[in-house]
Amino acid sequence: MSDTDSKQTASIRYQADEIPPVSLSTGLGIQLAILCIAGIVLTPAIVIQAAGGYEDYIPWAVFGAVLVSGITTVIQAVKVGRIGAGYVLAMGTSGAFIAVCVSAIVEGGPALLATLVVISSIFQFLLSWRLSLFRKILTPSVAGTVIMLIPVTVMPLVFGKLTDVPSDAPDPSAHVSAAVTVLVICLIALRARGFWRLWAPVAGIVAGSIVASYYGIYDFQSIRDASWIGLPSGRWPGMDLSFGPAFWTLLPAFIFVTLVGAIETLGDGVAIQRVSWRTPRAIDYRSVQGAVGADGLGNLLSGLIGTVPNTTYSTSISVTALTGVGARSVGVALGATFVLVAFVPKVLAIVLAIPGPVAASYIAVLLAMLFVVGMRVVIQDATDHRKALTVGVAFWVGVGCQNDLIFPELLAGLAGGIFENGMTAGGLVAILLTLYQELTAPRRYKLKVPFSNGSLHQMREFLGKFAQKNQLNKQALERLDAVAEEALHTLSDTDRDPDRSDRVLLLSIQKEGNVAKLEVIAAVNENNLEDRISSLGDHPEVVSMEKEVSLRMLRHLASSVHHQQYHDSDIITIKVDAS
Repeated sequence: MSDTDSKQTASIRYQADEIPPVSLSTGLGIQLAILCIAGIVLTPAIVIQAAGGYEDYIPWAVFGAVLVSGITTVIQAVKVGRIGAGYVLAMGTSGAFIAVCVSAIVEGGPALLATLVVISSIFQFLLSWRLSLFRKILTPSVAGTVIMLIPVTVMPLVFGKLTDVPSDAPDPSAHVSAAVTVLVICLIALRARGFWRLWAPVAGIVAGSIVASYYGIYDFQSIRDASWIGLPSGRWPGMDLSFGPAFWTLLPAFIFVTLVGAIETLGDGVAIQRVSWRTPRAIDYRSVQGAVGADGLGNLLSGLIGTVPNTTYSTSISVTALTGVGARSVGVALGATFVLVAFVPKVLAIVLAIPGPVAASYIAVLLAMLFVVGMRVVIQDATDHRKALTVGVAFWVGVGCQNDLIFPELLAGLAGGIFENGMTAGGLVAILLTLYQELTAPRRYKLKVPFSNGSLHQMREFLGKFAQKNQLNKQALERLDAVAEEALHTLSDTDRDPDRSDRVLLLSIQKEGNVAKLEVIAAVNENNLEDRISSLGDHPEVVSMEKEVSLRMLRHLASSVHHQQYHDSDIITIKVDAS
């Protein structure tokens, strides 16, 4: 373990499976709620206001968003079956859905929105269930491109709110309150350190609201009228089950954005694991599947209750890293706080009273940061010219389609008009180009055998044919044989009867330059291979002598070993020098 890792892990006070004092969990949960509540409340408000004509629907939509966020945050922490990550992952309304939700309300009202959210959530459950099948298509490059296109799609709507003040408001009120909000957020975020930097958005909203109050555009009357405890003044919008033309036109966009939200959750599900344990461990993709499943449950509940969809908030990851408290009880306290706040209309009214210029400035800053997050993901993954070309073409196609600059007379009616949305258009291009690369990659040789030590002879014959066709020398073939044997031996679990007939082993191998890339897909094994390899020499007592020799051989023979664990399969990717 490097010095950097040692410093990072040493700062973990309570890891995910430990129980801190109740006062600490409750205090951190409330702090996280304060940091997240503005985004949860303001996003549905901006969506409905941008759609126009449904002001009475806002209280109900906000109530539903906060309530669902609380329920799903608790589920993310405690993990119910395969639903939930088992970590502190705050849930809240998704900015990625702003544009498509506005379109749904304009075309068919809140009832159409509810139906589309419910139907599209099914695809998120499917993605969670079979996540391993999509690992080569929904790549970080695709996710980063789509994340960068979210601000491109949403910013025009947000900028339109910068001048949303009463007609009798003083002329400089919108400009000054918006400017103060942005300046305070930026100045604090640029200079503050550690935990205080997270409070920059809240400080900006408070400062902007104070300026708005000076100009008389902060709505104190709505706060006075709101009750302390009770249900919202609005009502459930119902669901539109007519499935008319508007539904079928918008459904592809909703499905695609739902998958985008799942990709964002994938990233958060990976990131929270890296900051929640003292000893670095390999990523458990079963936990990531659970995070996506909880995301799908949140969208399902959002549709049933009649509000905008939700997703994970990365704020909880930053707080966990800064405080060193990754205990699941913090997530329970956070979710419980959201649920309580949902039934306190006075608190929600305080947030809803924030003037349009202040709210728009706050969301604009968050979207600007989201663009940088997407760019960072792309830079980390786009390591060759193919991925760079995919990202560049997809991004600018999205920008062009969003602004009606690319053959608008042709694309407007194509595929129900889904290319009018830049995020959908760019995302589809990124997926198609990635799929093309996958289909035209160097030929893969595949073998399917029973998951049994008796299949070793077939595996060796298979690798021998691969070596002959790719003109590999004897030493390279011996390395491949040894790696395949050690991988099979390491995955075998005598306690689970490795010779069961219903367990299979799928080998896939291809040559990339001077490297042979071997992929072994097998039945589920509870221990992660990467963790076991990294533990050699540190905790030899936890590995039997036979297993330790096998792991050491695998570490010596392979240039890299990557183990992804899903509920339905184990996928081990091994790179071996084939020169």
